[in-house]
Amino acid sequence: MLEVSDLTVRYGTETALDGASLVVTDRSIHALMGPSGSGKSTMLRTIAGLEHPDGGDVRWDGTSVVDVPTHRRGFGLMFQDYALFPHRTVAGNVSFGLRMQRLDADTVRRRVESVLDLVGLPGYENRSVGTLSGGERQRVALARTLAPRPRLVLLDEPLGALDRSLREHLLIEMRSIFTKIEATVLYVTHDRDEAFTIADQVAIIRDGRVVADDTPEGLWRRPPDVWTARFIGLENLCTLAGLARLGLRPPAAEATAGAVPPEAITLSADGSKSGTVVGSHFRGGAYRVELDVGADALLVAWSPTGLESGAQQRFEIAAGSVRWFVD
Repeated sequence: MLEVSDLTVRYGTETALDGASLVVTDRSIHALMGPSGSGKSTMLRTIAGLEHPDGGDVRWDGTSVVDVPTHRRGFGLMFQDYALFPHRTVAGNVSFGLRMQRLDADTVRRRVESVLDLVGLPGYENRSVGTLSGGERQRVALARTLAPRPRLVLLDEPLGALDRSLREHLLIEMRSIFTKIEATVLYVTHDRDEAFTIADQVAIIRDGRVVADDTPEGLWRRPPDVWTARFIGLENLCTLAGLARLGLRPPAAEATAGAVPPEAITLSADGSKSGTVVGSHFRGGAYRVELDVGADALLVAWSPTGLESGAQQRFEIAAGSVRWFVD
């Protein structure tokens, strides 16, 4: 188990991590998500041993590794650019870490064959990495990371250079691979869809501190504050005044804002509320409808059919699904 406690990292007068804490349990996939400059890559690099903290601790199974050199931590690290050796074959790249472990030739060969089969590249041993597609290079980089059988796999935006359709396919495949080998994984990304697809648990980092940590479903259904709700893409964030105009009242006086999930809105001819359609866009199976409900407020809902702009549309809101925030 990985435990990061009160981690602080400074670069001159800039504080990249400000008392950040995180726990990654064994055989789980944990995503660390945050905007640019939030400290997520700095945390990963500090865990890997590429940065030394100014405060706090990094422990594996209860033992501090802060003063352990990177190559002795037993962690595998994969970056966005893959950092493959262009002059080596696929096997030469994958076997690099194994040779550093001084394993015998037969063990290296068998391990390379096994891990290439695992990532869907059987028979690629003698291929030049320069002849591979982006997706194939990503698989080689993953195979190289997994070949030494690291006790912790660290991935820093590993799919950022790939197009979206390929990313979605590889995310599902990577999750299957990690589950099959029971890997413990920390996956750094700025992309909500990546984090929610691959991870068992998602932590949000902001200004050098972890501000939320929950399952993907829990984070979506119960974001702790407005900033987190907005960052993960929760729509229909409204002021109390805007919600009051829709007949929605907070259950507690301390509430300062609320969000109406699009799935809580039912478009219906006999609905008690109404708005003007200002947008209707097909999103593959349903239409994303934008409703002007007055006072410069917009609500997003989903419809099985397209709606004409300017039309009046009645709707209902499931009040029990509104999420309230205290900031």
